Amino acid sequence: MQSGTWERYDTIRTTVTLPASLLRRSQDMVDSGRIPNRNALIIAALEQFIADWEREEIDQQFAALAEDADYQALQTEMAESFAVSDWESLAEAEQGGTR
Repeated sequence: MQSGTWERYDTIRTTVTLPASLLRRSQDMVDSGRIPNRNALIIAALEQFIADWEREEIDQQFAALAEDADYQALQTEMAESFAVSDWESLAEAEQGGTR
């Protein structure tokens, strides 16, 4: 995130308390020029953390479907209802035809 990039957001000033070692490490990144300032680092880190957490939530919801008997029955029913047309499409594709 570049310096001032957060200015495009509606922002609210807040205060955080950080472990001293984390503060020093973040300051080292600012001093070396790897990041423009600590604020940019915190914004980027929070965005990444929240995105990772949201992806994990979605993955957990999909994983729950593997144990959902009603969902599994519906998927089996749908697969069976398309079985004939799937085989017809495969046979036609193998013969070089198009639909």
